[in-house]
Amino acid sequence: MAGNIELLSSVLATARAEGRAALVGYLPAGFPTVDDGVRAITAMVEGGCDVVEVGLPHSDPVLDGPVIQTADDIALRGGVRIVDVIRTVREAHAATGAPVLCMTYWNPVDAYGVERFAADLAEAGGAGCILPDLPVEESEVWRKAAEQHGLATVFVVAPSSRDERLAKITAAGSGFVYAASLMGVTGTRASVGLEAEELVRRTRAVTELPVCVGLGVSNARQAEEVARFADGVIVGSAFVKRLLDAPDLETGLAGVRALAGELAAGVAGRA
Repeated sequence: MAGNIELLSSVLATARAEGRAALVGYLPAGFPTVDDGVRAITAMVEGGCDVVEVGLPHSDPVLDGPVIQTADDIALRGGVRIVDVIRTVREAHAATGAPVLCMTYWNPVDAYGVERFAADLAEAGGAGCILPDLPVEESEVWRKAAEQHGLATVFVVAPSSRDERLAKITAAGSGFVYAASLMGVTGTRASVGLEAEELVRRTRAVTELPVCVGLGVSNARQAEEVARFADGVIVGSAFVKRLLDAPDLETGLAGVRALAGELAAGVAGRA
């Protein structure tokens, strides 16, 4: 089975044709458990997420803030393995029909086997991989495997990236570009700021790929603000927090679905 990069591109293009940004939701696999994580992802899509990122829990997630680190710890203590991450992608895609990407640091992919990981992710219906710590200069082996299996390779750009660096990174990527809205780790913030808008402008100057902004968006107002200049709005910590703060799973799932609905109204300019 080929990967779902075409589905990803189609969903992003449809959002653009509708005059809105796409809503991209993130949850780590195995949180709260593998089965409940699939239910939470399904609730996110039911609420209004267009695209889903499934995180591969890592013991030292350098890009992720304390909320996602807490969820990763719960997943790792629960014994989550790469096969569970692949299963989450498969079941989430089957349940929702949405494009599902895996967001992972490079080391687990390298240890699992690059070709094997790409093949398994594509077979599960995955749309691609977001690799925040893989330098583009060292990415050829992965990119060849991804291309062979119809997977997108999404690289992360940051406000510190110079224009020539942006051109190099975006030329190697596919699917979309992940624009980190500010320097630092993921998490909710009071303001997403002007740095993100400037980064999107600079990135669009060197690529035709859609540019999706992550790191810091947590409510409908911020989603609407970012949607004015980005092709997609990525939200992770706010979804995780709804599950962490809920007194029980059903309340958490209802919270996730409601937040997705609020954010979807935001990216459509109806916050």
